[in-house]
Amino acid sequence: MVNFSLEGKVALVTGASYGIGFALATAYAQAGAKIVFNDIKQELVDKGLAAYKAEGIDAKGYVCDVTNEEQVNAMVAQIEKEVGVIDILVNNAGIIKRIPMHEMSAAEFRQVIDVDLNAPFIVSKAVIPSMIKKGHGKIINICSMMSELGRETVSAYAAAKGGLKMLTRNIASEYGEYNIQCNGIGPGYIATPQTAPLREPQADGSRHPFDAFIVAKTPAARWGTPEDLMGPAVFLASDASDFVNGHVLYVDGGILAYIGKQPK
Repeated sequence: MVNFSLEGKVALVTGASYGIGFALATAYAQAGAKIVFNDIKQELVDKGLAAYKAEGIDAKGYVCDVTNEEQVNAMVAQIEKEVGVIDILVNNAGIIKRIPMHEMSAAEFRQVIDVDLNAPFIVSKAVIPSMIKKGHGKIINICSMMSELGRETVSAYAAAKGGLKMLTRNIASEYGEYNIQCNGIGPGYIATPQTAPLREPQADGSRHPFDAFIVAKTPAARWGTPEDLMGPAVFLASDASDFVNGHVLYVDGGILAYIGKQPK
């Protein structure tokens, strides 16, 4: 369908050297978009460029700390000069610190808020003026099930992602009249290199306890894959979603809808 095409669009995916960001950028490239991405270190950018090249994707990478407004503004200006106005922004870069709240320092809490909430504000703020001038734009924030649920050791992450959900709705409310749509994707538990230790079999061959917990809590009875996020990401970046605004699309295998099995 032509309205799912991203042909000629410029897509910036933050923190997309690997993992979910890389998968989303790959999907956009397959749909015809020009891919630009950033990471915080040159070595990560180089790793990403090599990975995109291996997939046949001619991406451009930039070293940028998305929590630094001056660096972000400079990067966006450089992208507009070298590639073109950004049509699609995916605020993907993020961190998590798994620390009990009473043991977490205020500095650690602020760092998570800075990367997971302040950075999407900073990058969105940088791209919106050109989107207004162009008369169209898509902003997609990578939210989380922790936008809806609480869990031990992730107080900062949950607070940031809850804030990001509301930032998503407010960008949609404020800039919808300029034909800018801002939506979110809330991934469930996704099988990535970062979550691999949680899926390692035990010495006796049984499932890791957390792996067993997630599979039991998910109606799909499996972890998600980065590929599961590709279709939703293309939809929200395409003209097919022009009347979808301020929505968080949870790609979680049904976990948020599920109360769990009744004990036998």
